Amino acid sequence: MSGHSKWATIKRKKGAADAKRGQLFSKLSRAIIVAAKEGGADPDANASLAAAIQKARDNSMPKDNIDRAIQRGAGSGEGESYEQIVYEGYGPGGVAVLLNILTDNKNRTAADVRHIFTKHGGSLSTSGTVAWQFERKGVITVDAEGADEDAIMEAALEGGADDVQLDGDAWQITTEPADFTAVRQSVEAAGFALTSADLTMIAQNTVAPDEGDARRLLKLIDALEDNDDVQDVYANFDISEEMLEAVAG
Repeated sequence: MSGHSKWATIKRKKGAADAKRGQLFSKLSRAIIVAAKEGGADPDANASLAAAIQKARDNSMPKDNIDRAIQRGAGSGEGESYEQIVYEGYGPGGVAVLLNILTDNKNRTAADVRHIFTKHGGSLSTSGTVAWQFERKGVITVDAEGADEDAIMEAALEGGADDVQLDGDAWQITTEPADFTAVRQSVEAAGFALTSADLTMIAQNTVAPDEGDARRLLKLIDALEDNDDVQDVYANFDISEEMLEAVAG
């Protein structure tokens, strides 16, 4: 599991994510609106919308909220008009940071994101300086406790997974984006409960910052995730789980 994934898991266990559920639902709604607007309201014919809906369901977003977002996206085109942007930068310790943005005002968002980077010892960079270090993959995790190794291997590989590895107390299943849904369905059909499942960006190499840089970096990550226009934050840090636990409090 990547350092960023571990950080997200630790915060979720400590309830940090629950306190920001309203903000999370707003971001999930925005993603559904954009997907429905660009590809139509039928998730069977719109893979991006299907993925956005599934992510919303995974985060316990109410069905009424999901339906309203689909309707808003597939409406007359009036109202929200969001632009998708990728920002790239570096955090403390030379850690690469990649951001997915959905914004209705890119000038405001650019100023806000630049301020966050500067405040926390990082810097925005030009397009292409960071993105090449990441690869889009599907990542599915299953709690290792009570999960038979042979059974989970069989289910994942039958679905078309690229790799299955034990990482700490979880099995991590990696897939190509096109195989993500099939692998997820295969694992769930085998009776395994998923800890998480998402299309994400995996770093091809990692950076291990020292303790001081690590603390500043994690504050940067949290501040970026708190911004309403930032949909996803990816970073290539490798920080020990003990240090992540300590920072989370």
